[in-house]
Amino acid sequence: MSLSDGRKREDMDAARRSALLVLLAFCTVWLAAGSAAAQDATLSGTVTDTTGAVLPGVTVEARDAAGGPPHIVVTDGSGMFTISVPPGAYDVTFTLPGFHAATRGAVAVSAGATATVDMELVVELEERVVVVGSRAQPRSVTESPVPIDAIPFEEVARQGATTLDYQLRNLVPSFNVATHPISGAASLVRPASLRNLAHDHTLVLVNGKRRHRSAILVWFGGVTDGTQGPDISTIPAIALRQVEVLRDGASAQYGSDAIAGVMNFLLKDSRSGGSLEFDTGTYRAGDGDAYRVAGNVGLPLGDTGFANLSLEYGNAGPTDRSVQRADAAALIAAGNTAVADPAQPWGNTTSEDDLKLFGNFGHLYSNGLQLYGHANYANRTSDQGFYFRNPNTRANIFSLDSGRTLLVGDVLDARDGIRDGTAGCPTVAITAHRPDPAALGRVFDDPNCFTFQEIAPGGFTPSYSGVITDLSAVAGVRRVAENGLTWDASASYGAHEADFFIFNTVNASLGPASPRDFDPGLYRQAEVNLNVDVSYAASDVVHLAGGAEWRDERFTIGAGERPSWEVGPYAAQGFVSGSNGFPGFPDYTAGTWTRSNVALYGDVELRGRDDRWTLGGALRVERFDVFGATTNGKLSARYRLADAVSVRGGVSTGFRAPTPGQQNTFNVQSTINPETLDLVDSATVPSTYRAAQLRGGQPLGPETSANTTAGMVFDTGPFTLTADYFQVDVTDRLALSQNFTLEADERALLLSEGITSARTLAFFRFFINDFSTRTRGIDVVSTYAPPALGGGTIFSFALNHTDTEVTEESDLLGPGDVLAIERGVPETRWNVAVNQRLGRVGLLGRVHRYGSWVDHLDARSVRGAEAPALAGRFIVDLEATIPLAPDVSLAVGGQNVLNTFSDRMDLFATQFGLPYSQFTPWGFSGGYYYARVNYAWRGR
Repeated sequence: MSLSDGRKREDMDAARRSALLVLLAFCTVWLAAGSAAAQDATLSGTVTDTTGAVLPGVTVEARDAAGGPPHIVVTDGSGMFTISVPPGAYDVTFTLPGFHAATRGAVAVSAGATATVDMELVVELEERVVVVGSRAQPRSVTESPVPIDAIPFEEVARQGATTLDYQLRNLVPSFNVATHPISGAASLVRPASLRNLAHDHTLVLVNGKRRHRSAILVWFGGVTDGTQGPDISTIPAIALRQVEVLRDGASAQYGSDAIAGVMNFLLKDSRSGGSLEFDTGTYRAGDGDAYRVAGNVGLPLGDTGFANLSLEYGNAGPTDRSVQRADAAALIAAGNTAVADPAQPWGNTTSEDDLKLFGNFGHLYSNGLQLYGHANYANRTSDQGFYFRNPNTRANIFSLDSGRTLLVGDVLDARDGIRDGTAGCPTVAITAHRPDPAALGRVFDDPNCFTFQEIAPGGFTPSYSGVITDLSAVAGVRRVAENGLTWDASASYGAHEADFFIFNTVNASLGPASPRDFDPGLYRQAEVNLNVDVSYAASDVVHLAGGAEWRDERFTIGAGERPSWEVGPYAAQGFVSGSNGFPGFPDYTAGTWTRSNVALYGDVELRGRDDRWTLGGALRVERFDVFGATTNGKLSARYRLADAVSVRGGVSTGFRAPTPGQQNTFNVQSTINPETLDLVDSATVPSTYRAAQLRGGQPLGPETSANTTAGMVFDTGPFTLTADYFQVDVTDRLALSQNFTLEADERALLLSEGITSARTLAFFRFFINDFSTRTRGIDVVSTYAPPALGGGTIFSFALNHTDTEVTEESDLLGPGDVLAIERGVPETRWNVAVNQRLGRVGLLGRVHRYGSWVDHLDARSVRGAEAPALAGRFIVDLEATIPLAPDVSLAVGGQNVLNTFSDRMDLFATQFGLPYSQFTPWGFSGGYYYARVNYAWRGR
């Protein structure tokens, strides 16, 4: 298939090459550095629990009395380990999540000899340590004054889903992932959010450093409509050591975007060992076949450095849950044999050549100085279908009068530019879904007359594609001094690009000369961040921290090839211009827009010497070159009432600055006409355009928020329970306006500003931020590992209930917009899971409960009526893991194993061909069944 390859992207290509060269250089250097001298003594043994069952995956660390580097391995599938060490005396420590750590001291071993060190571990529910939410020393989850989830890699890996965002959706009830199967560029990413707030209300960090946002803005996405947040699906799960989810506002600590919370992805940092994974799966319906290959390896860099490298590659096929649309069925019944069945597929997008590379690097020097960095490169191609173009009724391509007659082009008028009907083309009436055959035949026989039924007699369904490229690099230096002073300086660069293509469509204004495939252009987001942190432990009670940050953001719209946006000679006869479905970006809408900001921040934490209480405060002043300065603060506290019971809470203010993309983007897409339920074209234009200003558009300002949280913690070791109430008030919230009918004066203004597609637009809209919402609810998280079962069984429960209310409405919002914000996702979601280990066999069972929600694109919602709520459902996931060899395991399982769907939406199915809600929170493709093979090797 021929695509335009004339547009070059030298800067992005150079950045890709640089990132790959850096990773290759690191691999080469550290592979060479990792070759160690042969050892001549051995430590070996077997690790079991109190019932005698062997424990695979136990980290065994041997340290000598001379203070040399540690020797670390992991027990194999039989619970056994072997470490080669120089002769000497060693302290051997055994650690495994869910068990008390244990140490065997002063184990002496001589040259050529083997010392046996068997160990029995006692179960204990793990106190996971987190770093997000405070610049003081890391702490356990239950010691934090605000709610935090800490999810180890092992839990993430067991979810069966092929991308990180879907894996986390199974684990964090307040974390939602939206899918948009026919939403243009928005179909290429899956916007994720916390607590039913917007996608870009959650800040994403990697190793504590801000992650760049995606280039793609989400259109027609309900709660996520108009958002531009990070694309976390570009992070390979196998690269992660732990995921931390801070469920509280944190703008005073981390800056813009942290209104709903913060997600911190901690990368693996081991200098030895590794693993390989292969998984494959398919859906109950027999489609959507997917496979993934992933690997991770830890390599030494000298005595105290590491390079931890990860790779993931996969493909996922499309699914289709459509039924034949009523209009397509009527065409077939009328004898049109060129109509496809189904005319309009609905399902998961295709993901091809999905490559992800991640490297995490570090080196510690004897004076406490540490060099560190991480880098990534990701690339994938995603494809999806668009709405069906009916060959009798599609406006400005096949008809101008809603299907009463065909739109017939006059070739001679197009040639001389004078509309006088020189060719004398006949009128082709349409009756009972059939064009008048005699009149249509005269059009086909006359070379001076033209209809798109000659090219597409059965209509057409465009296919939309995007090539996603993501890369980043972070480098820093950190020093921990003996006097308690720590400083950290870092620089980072990140970029995300979406290069768009559309196939099987037309630029109708070009008439019979129109290509069928187009290159409409690209979006690119690039960010540079410089940061300096200083912290000081003044005493056991007082910890001080502060820092400064500078960030620059650049959003680019790259022009498409000329046929994708050109206004052709048939435009004056009513034929729409631009590649239909996704018109290209003309030269005059292309460009780069920038924004920079600088911030100063500080925080203080006070902690009682008996660790009974903690008080924290933070203040951040940030200045943006676009709209000035903002100041935000936070107070948090924790108090231990008894050994097992604590209370905690916090209050804070926050903000989110509109992105350069939201301030300047231009986009044309198909939308539903609420009067006729037909598809028409609608444009999103900058709020500063004169046409937008006539409807109330203004320059965008920051969103502001006020957060309150209060909760309790009950922790006995084997049993933990946390319950937290939260309230988030967002003022001047950013969203897209309703679709405004384009009047003649507004059309003229858009044309004067270079928007040539305005000739055939039905609606237009723009970004606004003049309404307010209140989101409040409760999170409950509990885990129990019964001691009597020897640590072999772990029960977990997590619940989120969230209610969002639009407290101050705007006349610029439509009724469907308010419905989507308030009821577009379930208010209640919970899950209960059981992890069971039977010897070397592992079993996982999880039941999810999703509450009811309303589909804001239901035909009744589009027309402004109250659509009925879709009933909630129970979803069941199962997995079993069995050993195949000492270091090899096989897992088989299923997500949504009962193949559960949402309520049917018969009116939407009749009109557009999808019988289920496209916003189903667990997806609408049904049950997915998979198998996964893992091979892990021991480190030294």
